[in-house]
Amino acid sequence: MDLIFEKVCEADAGPLWQAHFARLWPAYKKWFLNEGIGARQTYLAGVRALKAYMPELMPTYDRLCELAGGGDLAARFLSFYRPPLYLSGCSQAIWLGEEPMLVRNYDYAPELSDGIIWDSCWNGKRVTATSDGMWGVVDGMNDSGLAVSLTFGGRRVVGEGFGVPLILRYILEFCETAKEAVSVLKRVPCHMAYNVTVVDENGHHATAYLSPDRDIVVSDTRVATNHQEYVEWHGHARATATVERERFLLQRLTMHDEPAEKFIRAFLKPPLYSTNFSKGFGTLYTAVYWPKQKKSEIRWPGEVWRHSFKKPNASKRQIRYPDTTKYSIHGFNDPQE
Repeated sequence: MDLIFEKVCEADAGPLWQAHFARLWPAYKKWFLNEGIGARQTYLAGVRALKAYMPELMPTYDRLCELAGGGDLAARFLSFYRPPLYLSGCSQAIWLGEEPMLVRNYDYAPELSDGIIWDSCWNGKRVTATSDGMWGVVDGMNDSGLAVSLTFGGRRVVGEGFGVPLILRYILEFCETAKEAVSVLKRVPCHMAYNVTVVDENGHHATAYLSPDRDIVVSDTRVATNHQEYVEWHGHARATATVERERFLLQRLTMHDEPAEKFIRAFLKPPLYSTNFSKGFGTLYTAVYWPKQKKSEIRWPGEVWRHSFKKPNASKRQIRYPDTTKYSIHGFNDPQE
């Protein structure tokens, strides 16, 4: 199938965001209600949680709810509080050569991707980020040179908290350093297990293992795939080759003194680059963030799409992926354990 990625430049949320909401909302609404409305939190619960943990986001949330039409269901969805479960693959690593660089593969189903790179300034900071859930973030960077990305943590547990894409949005809107980002990750609850890697322009970095039922674990490891301190969901681990990808990246970072370009190209080949679209874990793109230069790239084999805060430009890329067959919406066809 073909997926069009669109770079959207809109400083304040307005007509462009509203148009994308109108386009994407029918699919998201179906997903949001797939367990019935009774399984979702109320509007009031979402607002109370936002005010308690991310109050600085409230003006943006209110603005987006207004653009979405002011309905109860959309407002519940946009709070990202206790959403339905969603899984992804992904590999990410920090390279600390001549200057810090965050590289990550986003492994997901193309039919479920927003396909949008937002360039915005909603709260005084310029943010360029790949969208999920229309204002959440799966990877991105702000004009302070703070870059962040996520991988699924390989655990089934679901609990109280926010969908991790909104936590990443909050970090990019209000943090400047890796230390500040870790402080947010320690106090804002995440509703599923995710690994978040952050790096700032000075090369300070961290990877945090988030879970709704455990204390956060913060590590200085520069690699994250789809498990945390050890593998707990073995079927998922086998299906996504999370251990093999972690070992491969750790070996490249510790055994090789290779230039940045060679390290990036490793993400565009197996075992990191995945064509496992039949299970919803094909590589949709490789993102490269240069915090010191405030530049980023989205790559595919044979193509580089460059982005800069200095020269923001709306543009598009049409990418063709292998045919997909059976996979569950926002999820994973659980293999036999």
